Amino acid sequence: MQINDDVVRSFGVGRVFKDNAARINSLDFHRSEDLLVTAGEDDSIRTYNTQSGTSSKVLFSKKYGVAHICFTHDPQSVIYASTKGTEHKIRYQTMHDNKYIRYFSGHSERVTGLCLSPKTDMFLSAAMDRQVRIWDLRSNKSEGVLDAPSQCCVAFDQQGLVMCVGSDRGVMRLYDPRQYEHGPFTTFTVPSESQSLEPISSIAFSGDGKLMVAVLAGRIHLLDAFNGTLLHTFLNGPPNFVPAMEATFSPDSQYLLSGGEDRSIAVWSVASKLQVARWSGHSGLPTALKWAPRRMLVASADTNLAMWIPNLQDLDARGIPWRR
Repeated sequence: MQINDDVVRSFGVGRVFKDNAARINSLDFHRSEDLLVTAGEDDSIRTYNTQSGTSSKVLFSKKYGVAHICFTHDPQSVIYASTKGTEHKIRYQTMHDNKYIRYFSGHSERVTGLCLSPKTDMFLSAAMDRQVRIWDLRSNKSEGVLDAPSQCCVAFDQQGLVMCVGSDRGVMRLYDPRQYEHGPFTTFTVPSESQSLEPISSIAFSGDGKLMVAVLAGRIHLLDAFNGTLLHTFLNGPPNFVPAMEATFSPDSQYLLSGGEDRSIAVWSVASKLQVARWSGHSGLPTALKWAPRRMLVASADTNLAMWIPNLQDLDARGIPWRR
């Protein structure tokens, strides 16, 4: 199906899952399989089949807690950060038999972000100890450490060619993953009227690698991924709105989505910079949000998980061609 304004406007809640007893703090789609995984503040790890729209498995990490969950390339394995205790380990776990494959120790304070390279076994972790660590899934020792000026977040582009470290005051540093020890190849600052001291809470690259989005203090900044030029700032909350909101691109890089303080999902056109849709249906603030890489499907979460799909009957009734 081709994504366009009419199709985006037709999206509605296809399924709602009320499995969690506390807020879902992160979610991730597998890149090649029809799977979604969520991490909850009730210490749960839940997987869902996105083809059938059904819950498939639930595990618990009661002793360690779970946050910043990511699929590995293996659809049966995940990595996640601990939320309890003082060890601040990252755990690599197989969902198939509920066993830990490896622990990654090195951070001295709480981990604030994880991301896996889309092409290799490299992954990044950021923590409140003002360090970004570079890891390989095959070894429990970090391969490198980048010092950061403050709490930060991390992201890879969709081709695995660039890694980004974002910190407070909107500072963004881009590295070549193969030569990160040489320092960033470019550094830029997201323009901000308030020059907020709040750290960047979310970074994402568009699928074509040309754009980036950074969420900072209630503002959603669309940037040129090559030179950091600010293309537009979208408002989806009051000034200095500080909950850690997540923003995401559609797979074709034509739309940008983020949750808002009114408990809805706003959808903007990247080309026109105009809001084309606003989806309502959450009972709480939808801070976790992603568009599936292989399906016309969006997942968003507060305490509940919502799966959004286009209403094809509505498109047919309005005479709007939606088939390729």
